Amino acid sequence: MREIFSRRSIRRYKDKPVSEEMVHKLLRAAMYAPSAGNERPWHFIVIKERKTLNEISENHPYAKMLTEAALAIVPCCDMSNLKYEGSFWIQDMAASIQNILLEAEHLGLGSCWCGVYPREFLLEPVRRILNTPENITPVAIIAIGYPGEEREVRERYKEDRVHYEKW
Repeated sequence: MREIFSRRSIRRYKDKPVSEEMVHKLLRAAMYAPSAGNERPWHFIVIKERKTLNEISENHPYAKMLTEAALAIVPCCDMSNLKYEGSFWIQDMAASIQNILLEAEHLGLGSCWCGVYPREFLLEPVRRILNTPENITPVAIIAIGYPGEEREVRERYKEDRVHYEKW
């Protein structure tokens, strides 16, 4: 799967809308992620309104690219019904986010993963802007759009980071 090796964080976007079909493919990919005990704790907020994208950008210091992105997907965790007392939900959410990033690359879209959880200074404004219920935790904001920049693909494999059997 070439997307694993070619995907890069894109922070500049073309002024071009993303189709509903593509959004559906992104969300479907997210929901095919593995999750502990098949819990699937995720919900996704799709944001296309420019006013909301701009407001989030103004309140999240690392999400300035939302002013150009066609949309954002905010993966959220429903904390109200977790089987494992919260010990695996963050892995579940990260897997769903990675699936979105890889599917975006596959579709010729650019994306950028902007963290939200666990930083309270990022959580509070996102919760307020998106009016999330108390049991819903926004985990990230993913900017999506047609790339307005190209990022160099560099070799990232480092043999000195690999250990066999023991450290």
